Amino acid sequence: KKQIDLSNITLKLKTVLLKSEIKNGILHVFIKHTTAGLLINEDEPRLIDDIKNSLKSIVSWEEGYSHNQIDNNAPSHLVATYLGCSLGIPIVKGSLSLGTWQSVFFVELDGPRTRTVDIMITGE
Repeated sequence: KKQIDLSNITLKLKTVLLKSEIKNGILHVFIKHTTAGLLINEDEPRLIDDIKNSLKSIVSWEEGYSHNQIDNNAPSHLVATYLGCSLGIPIVKGSLSLGTWQSVFFVELDGPRTRTVDIMITGE
């Protein structure tokens, strides 16, 4: 909905895992986008605001980057390199092995856009 936005995708991942019937293994999340990222952290509104603000401070959004001559979104690409485009989450006894306060977030850095998330589950 915004240029920089976090979407909690944990429930969607849990739903996909449940349908897979895998009990032990790895759930791998991957995005095919160069101006977005993935992260794991707590889903607390003030912390989400803090994360958004910190993402804005990783690089200067006002710099005259060379790539901006093409798309004017170089800062989004640069921040995405720090976040990464994939996560592997252990599956134990049919559940994501996340900590009590951990949630998985898709991080939009050049929105609003339509995005997709690829999920692969391996295990037994």
